[in-house]
Amino acid sequence: MTAQAFELGLNSFGEVATDADGPLADAETVRLLVEEAKLAEAVGLDVFSVGEHYRRGHNDSATSVLLAAIATATQSIRLGTSVTVLSTNDPVRLYHEFSTLDAVSDGRAQIVLGRASATESFPLFGYDLADYDELFEEKLDLFMRLQREETVTWSGKFRPPLTEQQLHPRMRPGGIPTWIGVGGSPNSVLRAARYDLPLMMAIIGGRPQRFAGHVELYHRALEQFGHTRQPVAQHSLGLVADTDEEALETWWTYWQPVVTQLAQERGFYKPTRERYLREVEEGALFVGSPDTVARKIATMTRDLHLSRFDLKYDVMNLPRDTRARTIELLGGEVAPRVKHLLTKEPSHV
Repeated sequence: MTAQAFELGLNSFGEVATDADGPLADAETVRLLVEEAKLAEAVGLDVFSVGEHYRRGHNDSATSVLLAAIATATQSIRLGTSVTVLSTNDPVRLYHEFSTLDAVSDGRAQIVLGRASATESFPLFGYDLADYDELFEEKLDLFMRLQREETVTWSGKFRPPLTEQQLHPRMRPGGIPTWIGVGGSPNSVLRAARYDLPLMMAIIGGRPQRFAGHVELYHRALEQFGHTRQPVAQHSLGLVADTDEEALETWWTYWQPVVTQLAQERGFYKPTRERYLREVEEGALFVGSPDTVARKIATMTRDLHLSRFDLKYDVMNLPRDTRARTIELLGGEVAPRVKHLLTKEPSHV
């Protein structure tokens, strides 16, 4: 991996921010995301991505609308998702949304497709969780055919069939960059290889190097399917501040209540201070000064053969000024450090 080929991006889940008066309203947070995307572009970051959730405190449920607003406010930064829950989206509607976004943004749209770790969209849109895998497989097949073929005839289990259907506005030839998001399932890795799609690994806990086997499996599978190498990327959480101490204390203050709630809802581990510090030191939290975060990203890039790293920078109720400072430091100081480190020998990272 060369420094020139490496990309650094931001991920948001539209989580409510705060200012001196307390939590922002949902609408204020939506407008804040547009401003943060403009800042990300101004400091030279490569990609700005927005997730898809349907729960209190998250304002990313209409991802394509939000990205279209960002497209009109920016000129060069690429616009993506993190992730789009394909299982509960209609592939035809999704094609229309993202072909339109790609047109509005002059070719800057991309998408990461996933099965969903948060499952609120299933009952909301009338889907059965028992069909979790089958939904994703069928809809991925249709979505990729719509992108790769001019006219599609198709039938499946979960939506009406298509007969010699052509959609408009058309996407660019071959479609937009489409990634498969994975959270640890080898089957998802193999699916990405089978469809000849780039791999986005969501690594939110534990040592990221444990995903090295997934990357090796992905490369082997691509070769066996007769495909060339595809990009591999990592999505992780974190915060950049002027000092390690500031970053550690700030992230702990706002991250700890979120993980405590997730522990109650999903059986995740309870966030002790000791465990938190271990995650920062050797795990999947990228929290620290620009130099600390840059060295950790460079190490992960080498160990996992990454071409892109995305930092999820928002967490519930994090102050808007703190969010802005992370963006400024990530683009202005972390990115150049990472690219410099990647030009050196691995032993020097």
